[in-house]
Amino acid sequence: MNIQIASTREDIAKCAEVLRALRPHLDDKAILDTVEQMLQEGYILAFIEQQGRAVAAVGYRYLQYLHHGKHFYIDDLSTLPTERKKGYAGLLLDFVMAQARDRGYACVTLDSGYQRYDAHRLYLNKGFILSSHHFVKKI
Repeated sequence: MNIQIASTREDIAKCAEVLRALRPHLDDKAILDTVEQMLQEGYILAFIEQQGRAVAAVGYRYLQYLHHGKHFYIDDLSTLPTERKKGYAGLLLDFVMAQARDRGYACVTLDSGYQRYDAHRLYLNKGFILSSHHFVKKI
């Protein structure tokens, strides 16, 4: 299975449906415009394509914190509902972890909504641990 890196607006457009499955509050234009800008800020969008469309995607970026050191943070990991349970998300996680390992990074981190039980099972099976609560203050 070939994992591709989105580098053009056309690549991002292939991923719009799969990203909208995770972020339903965004329309295609918002996804295209935002991801295009994020790519210029260091965001990496990798995807698995089947029959001309993305079926799963992961968006991640490099960060460095005192508490984690150098690492990749996964912003988005999504699979089309009709394509779930086929191992795509696991492959994408393995891809990001290999990229981090190759660069000598300390870890891979992500946040996940409390209600995403299937995703949590995958993360735990891939060796992630629950290490903190993430707090947000809307401004």
